[in-house]
Amino acid sequence: MITEAKFIKESLDRVVPVNISYGEKNRFLDVGTSEIDVSGVWEMLFTEDDASTFIAKGILEQQGSKVTGTFRTTTGDHRFLEGVVRDNELLLSVFDGAHAFLYTVDIIGDEMKNGAFYYGNHYKSTFIGKRNAEYELPHEDSLTFLKEGFDSFDFSFPDLSGKQVSLSDSRFQDKVVIAQIMGSWCPNFIDESKYYAEYIRDNSNPNVEFVALAFEYARTEDKAKAGLMRLKKTLGVNYPILLAQYGSSDKELAQQKLPMLNHVLSYPTTIFIDKSGDVRKIHTGYNGPATGEKFLEFENEFETFLDLLVSE
Repeated sequence: MITEAKFIKESLDRVVPVNISYGEKNRFLDVGTSEIDVSGVWEMLFTEDDASTFIAKGILEQQGSKVTGTFRTTTGDHRFLEGVVRDNELLLSVFDGAHAFLYTVDIIGDEMKNGAFYYGNHYKSTFIGKRNAEYELPHEDSLTFLKEGFDSFDFSFPDLSGKQVSLSDSRFQDKVVIAQIMGSWCPNFIDESKYYAEYIRDNSNPNVEFVALAFEYARTEDKAKAGLMRLKKTLGVNYPILLAQYGSSDKELAQQKLPMLNHVLSYPTTIFIDKSGDVRKIHTGYNGPATGEKFLEFENEFETFLDLLVSE
């Protein structure tokens, strides 16, 4: 039985028609067999319609015709991808509740050619790639930083009850502060916040404060706050979320709200502030569970660095 439905993102005026087939286990049909094996690490380059580009690291594993893995970018990962190889073509997809992604690409020897990346029915970019077991992306701590002329990070935005909250408030004084730049619509932020919420439950420390600065798609302030309240409850987030902006999550507008940063490159971005109010590190993006070892590496680096800041 096939049911017609729609995937609606009201705040962005996006509607994607969906056909739902109950009991159908295969994402892609007419798979057959293939001699191609795409397992390994791929160096990738995506090109947008405006000719701008972004880099990615493909991490793939193949068993039979089935392929799993993820694509890491400088702003985070594309979460749990799954698909198949069919003849000389690789097909991958993911639906994470917020994004519907589809990738198609020809595999010619050790190269990816004629790649197409679709996001719903409103976006398409092209990509190429090549095998490169040694390939690495720029380190996440090197991409976002304080602009020249600024020596500190600061914010002042309302919380979900409407109370203005600032970094200068007494609750943050003489404490290590972890400030998230986030949007409730971002799956990478969801993964990061799950980890932070779990960390706080297991490592309560009166010398550490977490705070999130939200940039929301929602058209009205009430809808933005309602969505953030649901998120707090669903994820068990017990630290304040401030509404920095609603109606748009445009990164250039976000950077205007936080003019001390060279840019807002990614949701999420995390700022580590020591007890003296100095920015010690800014981590761009988030490598979630789909990245495997990179995810575990982040957890270890986060906890080690936070322990260091607390001990100083």
